[in-house]
Amino acid sequence: MQASGHPHDFPTEPALAAIPDALLPWYDAHARRLPWRSPPGTPAPDPYRVWLSEVMLQQTTVAAVTAYFEKFTRTWPTVEALAAADDADVMAAWAGLGYYARARNLVACARAVAARGGAFPDTEDALRALPGLGAYTAAAVAAIAFGRRAVVVDANVERVVSRLFAIDAPLPGSRPAIRQATDTITPEARAGDFAQAMMDLGATICTVKAPRCLLCPLRPHCRAEAEGRAADLPVKAAKKAKPVRQGRTFWIERTGPDGEAQVLLVTRPGSGMLGGMRALPDDGWSARGDGDGSPPTGLANADWADADWRAGGMVRHGFTHFDLELHLLLGTAQPDANVRHAEWWPRARIDDAGLPTVFAKAARLAMASD
Repeated sequence: MQASGHPHDFPTEPALAAIPDALLPWYDAHARRLPWRSPPGTPAPDPYRVWLSEVMLQQTTVAAVTAYFEKFTRTWPTVEALAAADDADVMAAWAGLGYYARARNLVACARAVAARGGAFPDTEDALRALPGLGAYTAAAVAAIAFGRRAVVVDANVERVVSRLFAIDAPLPGSRPAIRQATDTITPEARAGDFAQAMMDLGATICTVKAPRCLLCPLRPHCRAEAEGRAADLPVKAAKKAKPVRQGRTFWIERTGPDGEAQVLLVTRPGSGMLGGMRALPDDGWSARGDGDGSPPTGLANADWADADWRAGGMVRHGFTHFDLELHLLLGTAQPDANVRHAEWWPRARIDDAGLPTVFAKAARLAMASD
């Protein structure tokens, strides 16, 4: 590992031991109160709640996750309840959290745990064997739920350790060095509290911008602070410009049998982008035009093939690897129009459909066009 001015030389063992000794009392006094946690010094939380929160928190903020977690645990209070849930209900409840493959893996993992009697395995290796559990989630569950010594490294821990050891190599290439350094300071005792303490330190003190070094319990041990460059670390590689895709989505209304306005929704294929989610029909996002009046690909039905499409505007949405400009077309179907692999959803309850964010944006735009 390369640390500025200190190639390959970690602090001595007594100095490394001083880091958890300084951090854990701080955590005892300042731990964040989160609905999936047990307070310091109390029995470990239910592994189901630890696992569920860690899956939700991947690439998502605590603020965004809290309401989703509370709704999930009210609806499905145990892993067995989640395992028995309808896939569509879980996907709808997940809508808005993004990275929808997590929701599909969530259901698969719940069913795997239910099949083994509802008990999560208590070691990293066994946890890694469950669907959707990568190295980070398995380590976090092992440490927090079962007290196993595990090296837990999320984005907050990356930042703390990069500064603590003054690791100059840019992310993501520095991750092996960061993990190695984290391993040297992870204690045998209170492994779960230590992992959460590192997360809390990064979230509240060792922040991305303007770190509050004067309040940090690890300040005496921090090389970057001693060198006056804590705010400069970790170094991040320059971001590549994301390509922009264009496509069309279709808001198709009809008057239902009871006179209620209805909107056509499809269920996307189980795998792939936004798999298994209810959505508005679209053209696959490969179109380069700006909405030329073509009918929805795969839904060219006589009831609306000759519809008088109206332009409804455009929504923009960012995905991990590309940005999307989605042009909205508005059309009307005959009252008796029916299609396979689709459903007519009450317009007044469109918010209950669990649409992914990009389609929820399009729905709001369509509703505002009245």
